[in-house]
Amino acid sequence: QHPCRRHAPRRPGKARMLRKIQICLCFCFVSGLLYEISLLSGCVFNYLPMSQHYLTPEQVLGLGRSIIFLETTERLEPPPLVSCSVESAARIYQDRAVILFMKGLTNETALDLNTSYAAFSLLSSMKNVFLFPLQMETIFQETPLLQWYNEVVPEQEKNWVHVSSDASRLALIWKYGGIYMDTDVISIRPIPERSFLAAQKSRFSSNGIFGFPAHHKFVWDCMEDFVLKYNGNIWGNQGPFLMTRMLKTLCNLTDFEGTEDHSCQNISFLNPQRFYPIPYPAWSRYYQVWDKSPSFNHSYALHLWNFMNHNRKAVVAGSNTLAEKLYKTYCPTTYEDLIQNARKREFTSSEDAV
Repeated sequence: QHPCRRHAPRRPGKARMLRKIQICLCFCFVSGLLYEISLLSGCVFNYLPMSQHYLTPEQVLGLGRSIIFLETTERLEPPPLVSCSVESAARIYQDRAVILFMKGLTNETALDLNTSYAAFSLLSSMKNVFLFPLQMETIFQETPLLQWYNEVVPEQEKNWVHVSSDASRLALIWKYGGIYMDTDVISIRPIPERSFLAAQKSRFSSNGIFGFPAHHKFVWDCMEDFVLKYNGNIWGNQGPFLMTRMLKTLCNLTDFEGTEDHSCQNISFLNPQRFYPIPYPAWSRYYQVWDKSPSFNHSYALHLWNFMNHNRKAVVAGSNTLAEKLYKTYCPTTYEDLIQNARKREFTSSEDAV
């Protein structure tokens, strides 16, 4: 018999073998894809630091439910209060990405693994914390804010740091959803609401912390009002005053009684106790020693009113102030770093004295 005929019956076996190999390769590909997805789902935060997976802002934000912070100054070494705010959020929301956008950060800086900036060594060590450059022109794309941004002259703006922050937070939450927090907000327990504004006092909303799903109409309307009624000379006109006037178009706001929340048009207007149990006129009480520390049982987070802190009161190790106790409990890594830096200064001072 011809040799080719002798081998002909084996061809189906080879085809089956090739088919099995193809199935195995497909299985490996799908498994790898699922693994990549799992890296973004939250479980990766327990294993990989930021510098190892190089995710883009769009990849992280695209998951929704992110906790977003903004640094609209050029500084690259955030003070302890900023670090505490980010760390406390990372600990409370361990299954969610916590993002700090920094205006002074560039892509080159973010990829420099040998950087000496304290922000990278401390914040990047937290597994679900991401540090990204704040690129406003990109953020404002496909929003009403882009035309305003292209026309405004930052150098001529009296409150540009605050105004640009007010705009950026609206655009980010509208595009991707999640929760925005000021960098002087210490998280103490999860916020159960998805669409909410925070009452600073009865009938007045803050914009220091708020949350919405992506593409929520209220946030879009806020961006349109931002542009329509823009006045950068009035502090807060594009911030808490904007949120308040937009909420009033939907709701008949009434005074809070007790610790109840209000609700209107599927938006929760959360009681001042949730974030502002110590009102801004008494902000300095955070830096005082209390006979008995408050429990904050009705609060989700605490706003420390850093804007009011003109004398730059700070947490001092061993001072036993309320703020120090909050650091110890909700941002222990930041607090430990604070202690170590204090010891270094003491050591340096003692050497200089000798």
